[in-house]
Amino acid sequence: MTKWKNEAEAREQIKSLVAEYYNDFKKPEQDKPFHPGDRLSYASRVYDEKEMCSLVDAALDFWLTTGRFSDEFEKKFAEWIGVKFANLVNSGSSANLIAFMTLTAPELGDRQIKKGDEIITVAAGFPTTITPALQYGAIPVFVDVTVPQYNIDVTQLEAALSPKTKAVMIAHTLGNPFDLKHVKEFCDKHNLWLVEDNCDALGTKYTIDGETRFSGTWGDIGTSSFYPPHHMTMGEGGCVYTNNPSLNRLIKSFRDWGRDCVCPSGRDNLCGHRFDGQFGELPQGYDHKYVYSHFGYNLKVTDMQAAVGCAQLEKFPSFVERRRHNFDRLRAALEGIQDKVILPVPCEGSRPSWFGFLITVKEGIDRKKVVEYIENHGVQTRNLFAGNLIKHPCFDEMRATGEGFRVVGGLDNTDRIMNDTFWVGVYPGMTDEMIDYMAKTITEAVNQ
Repeated sequence: MTKWKNEAEAREQIKSLVAEYYNDFKKPEQDKPFHPGDRLSYASRVYDEKEMCSLVDAALDFWLTTGRFSDEFEKKFAEWIGVKFANLVNSGSSANLIAFMTLTAPELGDRQIKKGDEIITVAAGFPTTITPALQYGAIPVFVDVTVPQYNIDVTQLEAALSPKTKAVMIAHTLGNPFDLKHVKEFCDKHNLWLVEDNCDALGTKYTIDGETRFSGTWGDIGTSSFYPPHHMTMGEGGCVYTNNPSLNRLIKSFRDWGRDCVCPSGRDNLCGHRFDGQFGELPQGYDHKYVYSHFGYNLKVTDMQAAVGCAQLEKFPSFVERRRHNFDRLRAALEGIQDKVILPVPCEGSRPSWFGFLITVKEGIDRKKVVEYIENHGVQTRNLFAGNLIKHPCFDEMRATGEGFRVVGGLDNTDRIMNDTFWVGVYPGMTDEMIDYMAKTITEAVNQ
């Protein structure tokens, strides 16, 4: 039986065995050569022994909830993306929930979002960008998007504005940022909150007036997702980030049950005033750890998830570069079919961290037949999420009553995306051979 001198030695030996396990069993699976016709997913995890060892290291702590790896990730992520505060949550959808609910806090005074207030957004996207607003009782105001950028049509912003408008909350589509310059100017002009759903665009850069920042950091709050198909993964996980200390305190409160205290898990009375405050109608000196200033949630991440994220974050810059390489190679290979399809175009002033490659078929080309051909030849495809969200069953009751949301102008491009657009992946695990096969298959599909 193995005898260890101390726990540190035991951990190192266990992790060395995990690394051997990866190299013996997982790496051969990842290194299998690609053959044309093999199933080619739109996204997948890219990892090695470092993620597995970090995960096991956290498991040996058996802390289970948020802990040292979570603290490490939040610190390093904030430094990398260029913000003062980052808060881990259990998914990108939860990140959007926290971002929105933060803006409903009474502490925000006249800028507090109340029931019946309006949020400008788009219908061509993922539902959890707007679900929190709808569930709270705010009114999403939908405007159209542009093709081939697939982001909000900024010429419609002023038409969408009303005395009830409090925020703009929209996503950067598949890595391509929306026109941050114009959206930010609009929000600043009208004193509106800007929430960037950055779940599909982590690593994207955007330049305004000579200053370059990562997407997600230009607005008041940014959100990210670490679901396996995304730019980096924790399995499940997300993040809410900001430069505003007041918003950061509210983010922590809504994430952690709505409590007034901001002491981290396992640490008490950091402020030194745990038992001497007066809150609401509670008795003087009521334990501050159990004072609730908001109707919050428990949306924390586990330390095991964060441990995987710490290892992924070290690799992340190379992931972004590979995504750009794959996107550029695929686009160059499809230049010859632009008489039949519309290829994606990055937003001016941006350097996208592409999540996927969007294609819209032109008149006379049947998307359904194109997609069926591509799928039958082993290449996985996806629609642009909801296509037009307000056409989905979850909106049936609201459409019937004409209440709960508002549409400005027509959603012509949104409907076109719903009918004519699909996308394929460019994730960093794809080789040049895979990209070339995908291009060949797409070309055959539109020419059939």
